[in-house]
Amino acid sequence: MNRALIFTAFAWFTATAAVHAAPALQMDIPGVIRASAKVELVKDGLKGLEGPVPSGDGGLYFSAIEENRIYKLDRDGRTITVFRENTNGTNGLFLLKDGRLLGAEGGGKRVIAMAPNGMVTPLATASRGMPLRGPNDVIADGKGGVYFTDPAPRPAPDVAPMEPGNVNYIRASGEIVFIDGDIRRPNGVTISPDGRTLYVGDTEGEYVYAFDIQPDGSARNKRQFAKLLEPERGSLGLRSRADGMAMDSEGRVYVSTAAGIQVIAPNGNHLGVIRLPAVARNVAFAGADRKMLYLTALNALYRVPVLSSGPADRSK
Repeated sequence: MNRALIFTAFAWFTATAAVHAAPALQMDIPGVIRASAKVELVKDGLKGLEGPVPSGDGGLYFSAIEENRIYKLDRDGRTITVFRENTNGTNGLFLLKDGRLLGAEGGGKRVIAMAPNGMVTPLATASRGMPLRGPNDVIADGKGGVYFTDPAPRPAPDVAPMEPGNVNYIRASGEIVFIDGDIRRPNGVTISPDGRTLYVGDTEGEYVYAFDIQPDGSARNKRQFAKLLEPERGSLGLRSRADGMAMDSEGRVYVSTAAGIQVIAPNGNHLGVIRLPAVARNVAFAGADRKMLYLTALNALYRVPVLSSGPADRSK
């Protein structure tokens, strides 16, 4: 066998082994997860999963972007049905207390509210006089407002956008407030339990950023909240692949990344990583006691029992 053929075979074997390598062992994270916790596959064979959020009855809503659908997992934890078709590429979801489901329509380039009767109301289609580019994630505050990320489009799959993305706020009055335009690819977004801090993840960077929320819903004092671990090489350098986020009742931030779900304390200290058999795209607490962590990968929905729980006064 010649050297070129040997090298090619070795390269293929190395790449294949990397793709199929078992995930790192789960370590104990005090108050969050036991080392003995097992990740369970709920359903695979789906396409482009994102946006998990508890349904309010012990179930779970989640998006399948490439299928243009929103699914609902029943409270039994097994039965999955189609909740909505033709979703315009809806990504992030958030359930309001009045039963409306917020959605970030990446393909529709708008943020919407879906009523239980199926009526859809656009909440935002533009910011600063320009059309939205592809809303990614949403979260509502306690004042009737909604924060959402709006990254620029990728020039090609897995290539960073040519320009930074935006973070916006929709006031209860409908006014759109621009918050930030300097994060390379703002993605997941969440709010601290006391409503004072806004967190935004950067897919193409290594940091989660924090902002101080003002009484009028605007946000200031942007800063690096936490540097994420185990970054990978992206088109612009090291990146975390930070995606959807969740918040627990103790104010810990859960960030979906290439390494797994990274758990960050309220003071920004890194507490550990919840390991998955696939790259994590989004995360949410659900189940009857909100102590089951649901995790979306590209084509599969997973869950793992945890010690922590989702915030009591909001869906995510």
